[in-house]
Amino acid sequence: MTQKNKSKYDPLFQAIELPNGVKLTNRFSLNPITTNASSKEGYVTEEETAYAKRRSKSAPLQVTTAAYIEDYAQLFEYGPSVRDDSFVYGLSKLAEAMKKDGAKAILQLTHAGRFAKIALKDYGVVYGPSYMHLKTPVEHDVLAMSKRKIDHVINQYAQATRRAIEAGFDGVEISNAQRLLPQQFFSKFSNQRDDEYGSQSVENRARFGVEVMAAVQKVIDQSGKKDFILGFRGTPEETRGNQIGYTVDEFNQYFDLMQEVSTIHYYAIASWGHDIYLNKVRADQHQGQYVNKVVHDYIDGRVPVIATGGINTPDKALQALKNADMVGLSSAFVTEPDFVNKLEAGQEENIDLSLDLDKLDDLAIPHKAFKDLVEFMDFGGSLPEESRNKLRDLADQDPTSYFKEFK
Repeated sequence: MTQKNKSKYDPLFQAIELPNGVKLTNRFSLNPITTNASSKEGYVTEEETAYAKRRSKSAPLQVTTAAYIEDYAQLFEYGPSVRDDSFVYGLSKLAEAMKKDGAKAILQLTHAGRFAKIALKDYGVVYGPSYMHLKTPVEHDVLAMSKRKIDHVINQYAQATRRAIEAGFDGVEISNAQRLLPQQFFSKFSNQRDDEYGSQSVENRARFGVEVMAAVQKVIDQSGKKDFILGFRGTPEETRGNQIGYTVDEFNQYFDLMQEVSTIHYYAIASWGHDIYLNKVRADQHQGQYVNKVVHDYIDGRVPVIATGGINTPDKALQALKNADMVGLSSAFVTEPDFVNKLEAGQEENIDLSLDLDKLDDLAIPHKAFKDLVEFMDFGGSLPEESRNKLRDLADQDPTSYFKEFK
């Protein structure tokens, strides 16, 4: 790196240590992104591991796409599953690929709750905190989770953590972001229960997520792996116009309640839309302030805070780091896996997010990824429109290879 570039981008290349002593060589993380590359049953495929292997040098902390923990948890049609022990072998191959060059591999554990569109397609119903009758994407019922169902799902999070450890992952991430099940319980929009998991108080709305974290922590403690990473991903505020699902202050309380029963090692901020790292608080006393700043100030160094969403240039990464300790990229790594390496070498002018069809083989993008990648990239706009259009065209073509399952 030249002296000029070093003086500007050096903050992004300072090492950082997680609360459990794990050291990361720089401030970048690879964010979860939907590659849509597993088999229909949820087994890891060779295309999936090839994609991960090509990006094994992209960032020192890497998080998989959503791995669903039970049949009724599935959001993506070809997402990986961790719902029983038969998936451990394939997941071990994915962990091995991610860790090939020293990165820490994190398995994101998810339950889509009432947004589990594949479960809806397969079973005709989905589960959530409260009963709902909805008419989109098709007319269907959302079944309110009984206490027995809640206990079952919490146990599935715990068993998924055990499987992640057996598969050789360096950690798990529990996502409370982007309308997944734990967030659905915390939101007054989706939680209309009147029991101990209901909407009457922050403590009640937090109870499900807190019990999940406690169960996951118990498995980690029993494993004896002191350096195993427990990550948390959350959307710190939820509003609809003048209505408030929860405030930033309430979500900060939620984080504290989780810290009482678990040892969280990082907090990644996530949401929907363009340039999420620049989101401003829309309600309550912090209105108009940057969400990331409010959260970062509140966390106050207890765990690293990771900014995400729309960070696709070196200067955006620097800007995001002002209100965070790390920065997470996702779309940028699809077409430019060497983003961080080029920047560190002082070659930021060679960073190229365009999609060169001649380099498709090198990029190792799974064919089925094009389908969901385009949808998400259109929404977030992190890749150039020309690249997105090329991906859209590729999605309409017949695949040139077959998926092979690791069973």
